[in-house]
Amino acid sequence: MDVLRTLWQTFFDVDAMRTALPELLRVGLPNTLVLALTSAVVGTVLGMLLAVAGLSRSRWLRWPARVYTDVFRGLPAAVTILLIGVGLSPLGLAVWGPNPYPLGILALSLIAGAYIGEIFRSGIQSVDAGQLEAARALGFSRPSGMRLVVIPQGVRRVLPALVNQLIALVKESSLVYFLGLLASQRDLFRIGQDAAANTGNESALLLAGLFYLVITVPLTHAVNAIDRRLRDGRRADGAEHPDDDPVGPAAPSLELAQEGHR
Repeated sequence: MDVLRTLWQTFFDVDAMRTALPELLRVGLPNTLVLALTSAVVGTVLGMLLAVAGLSRSRWLRWPARVYTDVFRGLPAAVTILLIGVGLSPLGLAVWGPNPYPLGILALSLIAGAYIGEIFRSGIQSVDAGQLEAARALGFSRPSGMRLVVIPQGVRRVLPALVNQLIALVKESSLVYFLGLLASQRDLFRIGQDAAANTGNESALLLAGLFYLVITVPLTHAVNAIDRRLRDGRRADGAEHPDDDPVGPAAPSLELAQEGHR
């Protein structure tokens, strides 16, 4: 019973949680969301560029994209964050001062770009080659056919994987604490860690973990819902729609794409 009481007091101290809660809500949660969402946006743009370069016929585009992807997927996230955050800190100090957020966002974006680029590349390659050939037969150039017909179909097929990458970014944002954060810049993890170190009680850190679950669990269910919808081939209203089949003819149709092309 003493052991159970000790464990309860160590991890479920209501007073310690109540003390840390305001700062977690006011400071930690917004900072975590800013890091994750900004990195996701920048990483998505970078990932699309890498995917297109990786599928290019030019080896001068394809090889650098391949090397970049291999490097940033192979390095641990903590190593990348430290290399970027410490190595570029003199530049950061000169441009925006001691705020470590831009370098943290840059590091997370570079990591996300490598993974998202591979997600996009696999999605684009999964589109039947006949789609591009049909687009060319309708008068599209190769770049227009890729942009209006092939890429939209490929992106649609990998939406669950993209949401999974956003979940990974939310969790990896906790590693930015390596760069040193001001009190107003701390994320959920750092606030929980500081409270645990100051009090010797892990309840605040457990509460920070619960905040991560509140963010990531709904996203996980969203991934499952998107995946079911793509597999079932249903509209949002529940009606069957043959064009919603992820392995069949994908939207937008060539006719719609042709209208946009005009």
